[in-house]
Amino acid sequence: MRFTLSLLLSSTLLLTAGCGSGEDALEGAANQPNDFAGNKNPVDDFSSGSTGDSTNTGGLASNEVRVTMEVPGGVTSEGEPTRRNLRIVQPDRVSVYFTNPVLQNLGEPPISTRTDSEGFTIIEFTEGLPLGPNVIIDASYGNTRMRALAADADRDVKVNPFSEYLVRNTLSSYTAGEFQTIMDCVADEGGELCLNKYVWSTLADQVHDFEIDIPPNVGLSGALDVLENRGDFARYVGAMADYAVLDETSSGKISASSADYNSVFLGIELGQTFLESTLSGSGQWGVRTAQEEVLTDENGTGYVYPALTLTSFDAFNIRVTSLANDIPYDREALIHQDGNNFFVRGSEYWERNTHSSSPGAATLMDDTRLLAGRALYQSITGRGSSKIIGWTRNPYYLNAFTSLPVDETSGPDRVISGYFSAGKAIELVAEGDRLERLGTLEDQYLSVLEVNLLRQEGFDAGTLSGRDYNVVYLATRFSDDTTPLTIEAGVGQWQINTGTVSQSQSFTTVQRDSTGTVTTDATGTRTESWTLSNRTSRLSKGDVDIGRLNLDITTASGDFEQPDIGIGASSPDGTLMAFNLDDSPLGDGILIANEQTANSAPATGQFRLQGVALALTADTNRLRHFDNALLTIDSSSAATLSPVLLTSTHSVNDQTVTKPVLERLPDVTLTYSQSGDGQVQFTAGNLVLEGFHTASQDQFYLRFRTTEGNGEQIGLVIATRLP
Repeated sequence: MRFTLSLLLSSTLLLTAGCGSGEDALEGAANQPNDFAGNKNPVDDFSSGSTGDSTNTGGLASNEVRVTMEVPGGVTSEGEPTRRNLRIVQPDRVSVYFTNPVLQNLGEPPISTRTDSEGFTIIEFTEGLPLGPNVIIDASYGNTRMRALAADADRDVKVNPFSEYLVRNTLSSYTAGEFQTIMDCVADEGGELCLNKYVWSTLADQVHDFEIDIPPNVGLSGALDVLENRGDFARYVGAMADYAVLDETSSGKISASSADYNSVFLGIELGQTFLESTLSGSGQWGVRTAQEEVLTDENGTGYVYPALTLTSFDAFNIRVTSLANDIPYDREALIHQDGNNFFVRGSEYWERNTHSSSPGAATLMDDTRLLAGRALYQSITGRGSSKIIGWTRNPYYLNAFTSLPVDETSGPDRVISGYFSAGKAIELVAEGDRLERLGTLEDQYLSVLEVNLLRQEGFDAGTLSGRDYNVVYLATRFSDDTTPLTIEAGVGQWQINTGTVSQSQSFTTVQRDSTGTVTTDATGTRTESWTLSNRTSRLSKGDVDIGRLNLDITTASGDFEQPDIGIGASSPDGTLMAFNLDDSPLGDGILIANEQTANSAPATGQFRLQGVALALTADTNRLRHFDNALLTIDSSSAATLSPVLLTSTHSVNDQTVTKPVLERLPDVTLTYSQSGDGQVQFTAGNLVLEGFHTASQDQFYLRFRTTEGNGEQIGLVIATRLP
């Protein structure tokens, strides 16, 4: 019965996923093929529209799973090589048992087993597939024993270091009471479907989507050490384990049956490139900004706009919120080679790419937090050329802010989030009708800020006239000149009148010149006027204004032209706007504008802090991602920052880039002040967070600035209220 409900949920999510017009974020995701359908081993194969994990469900009945054991290279040199430097072997022993938080063997569930024609163990769960974490598949090969949760969404249960890490580091973290809460959710003890039971099948599946290479000469202990030291992987597993403790009372749904959002997306990456032989091993900064994409074939021309879609429905007494996104993006990169040699690879160097995810259920908690484990699709660029590249992206834990809907028929007017996703660029070669993996071309560590604003048909930019806004922005500029890297962050105010933006901004730049020297200038100002206008979208129903905007220097751009500064969007009521800065005088980045308010700043509350800081010293580049850190407002004049960061460091002279390291730093006591119109500042020594709050007192948008030792740091963070 549990398996039947799972199928119904999955089918319903897919049936509600697309609108068939090409502009909906879900349409492309819903039409994607299954993950490596029919393939047992993705060591060679690579496909777009799938995640990195293989799926081998051929020949399985609906209540059967296949056991695939993968061991590190230090265990054996035999077996079939697979991705992540693991080897597929046939286990000597396989057992299945119920368990508890201390991982005891509590006896075997009702099962039968068989061996398929290729030697894989097939397990039939005669009373239905497990959904909770209380059923373990235990496999041994020689002296190496590993375990996996039986509740794996794709039914090809991988028993490997990733699954063993998951078992060891989640179940043992629960108290007996917490474990019982989880099992009550699995059993729907509250009298209605508890959606969080499906966390386990998602988590057991998504840990295998991580592209983390295990060194080829280590055993199980060494492999587990590698995973523990990968801050992004450990942080994801821990966050999902906490998420699983939520019960059915937290599984809300948005008010509207479907809500579509315009997405403004900024990705800042630091990584290592091996793409060009003369620059192999060099560090590399990158910036990704959302774009519109024009697709043309024999049926005509269609437009894809960066978008998120939330879908809510009641089916079979199930309350569900589902989400999916599709964000085309352009990328620019700056290679920093030993000896302070710099090489720009602009957006013309890279084919337009896409950042998209499959439809999936999420938890809407207290109508203000949207929680989910998200897996991003692989993509391919350069098909048919001599440079075919496959792009992988690791899963992430989504902890997004959603506003309260204005009425029962509307969705939230904004979905705001920041998250981290590492990935790779992989060289591909065509072999017949397949693409096969060759070597790694890039390692990438990506910090994302995403502002999704509710679409409104018939939106008129004229409604923004006569209003005043607070503004914050972050942008990067890459150059072949004497100043290869400039990072600029500013705060200020706008006054909008009939499309003219009068502004007063102050900004700080952190620069690295061609000798490697790092300097800071905090005296920048900007007072010139800009031009704001509607940007009409071409949808399947025709040309429609849906809240998308052009930002230009003087003359307003046409609807299908590239504006001088960037493309953005507004919330339906005009209180919040966001823009992707693209080849602008400021650089490439993001600008956020919120209507000024006479309301005082919040004097109490806890806020989830997400965002990015770029840190430069003479010898290093660092990417610092604030990974669901905590900002506590203690009073109207004091606050506390509890930093949690994922940090990657590029050592210029050594030509090394570290894997993401999890940093939990001591609390920082902040002086908290407000200067009217919604403007706020948090300070502690040379640390300054400066920006604004919203009239609803549940969001802060802040420039981040500090100096540590001989290093300069600058960035942008968002803090959103917790229930």
